[in-house]
Amino acid sequence: MIREVYKDIYQIGVELPNNPLQQLNTYLIKGEDRSLLIDTGFNREECKKDLFRGLEELNIDLDKLDIFITHLHADHSGLINEFADVKVGEVINLDRKFYASQTDGFMINDMSRIKHWEEMEEQVTLFDIKQDGVTYNDHPAYKFCAPARINFTIVREGDIISVGEYNFEVIEVPGHTPGQVNLFEREHKIYISGDHILDRITPNISFWGFDTKDLHTYFESLEKVRDYDIDLILPSHRMIMDDHPRRVDEIIEHHRERLEEVFNLMETGKFFTVREITANMTWRIRAKNWDDFPPAQKWFASGEAMAHLEYFYNEGKVERKIGKTGQVLYKKIEE
Repeated sequence: MIREVYKDIYQIGVELPNNPLQQLNTYLIKGEDRSLLIDTGFNREECKKDLFRGLEELNIDLDKLDIFITHLHADHSGLINEFADVKVGEVINLDRKFYASQTDGFMINDMSRIKHWEEMEEQVTLFDIKQDGVTYNDHPAYKFCAPARINFTIVREGDIISVGEYNFEVIEVPGHTPGQVNLFEREHKIYISGDHILDRITPNISFWGFDTKDLHTYFESLEKVRDYDIDLILPSHRMIMDDHPRRVDEIIEHHRERLEEVFNLMETGKFFTVREITANMTWRIRAKNWDDFPPAQKWFASGEAMAHLEYFYNEGKVERKIGKTGQVLYKKIEE
């Protein structure tokens, strides 16, 4: 599906087959000299077909197209190599820019290495989901990530990307990923939110390392944009929004309720694995119970549960230790 959501700004729907997200909203901003595509879809034929059909219907000259990646997830970055190989005659096009943050750009390139996924599998042990048979082979990012490195143009807070009559300002909003970036057109009051703010669904906040404070960081990023003067939010999934303060408040409240649930699941005086907490949390998924979860969803759910457990650890409300077989364990601190 293609539709014009604002003057010279088009939404191209890219199907995400067999994925709960259903569709990625990519955005194409048309300019006289160059155009800008925001995000790409998984590296799979169904996504490629939808995306390139949309670009063709919009009569986009691929030689004059730059790419902006909001964050590292494969449903946003997987097809980027398709644009790196576009040729003009017999000469490879060296003018195209691939924009990404330094952190997520590095991680997109790192995902093309098998060593990255072997290291990622350490999370399976950490979460204690090895017993469920989960491996990186089940992870959609492993199956559908960009297969080769990209020479990214690194963007930072406050950088301006001009396309046609628009001047988009780069906004750093870590949390959903360590280096997610959004675009804000202050004059036209348009905000392209990636997966930072979504309607009807809440962005997954996962565990990125013991040296990060992922949920704390996400709350800070939400508060950062709450008071921006925005008329139109263009998200990567689901519905376009026109009332972002309402949605920011709803997302924060969702995670507050999630925090309360996680804390209440921990019986005082006992250590719990991430799996034990995750399996008893409330999830909106078409599965009868934890055993019925698809392997990839067990990984994502465990990552989100651990982000909430780490929130309490950083607040000094739970104790954390590593078990004998490598799993991380949490226990309430008695007052």
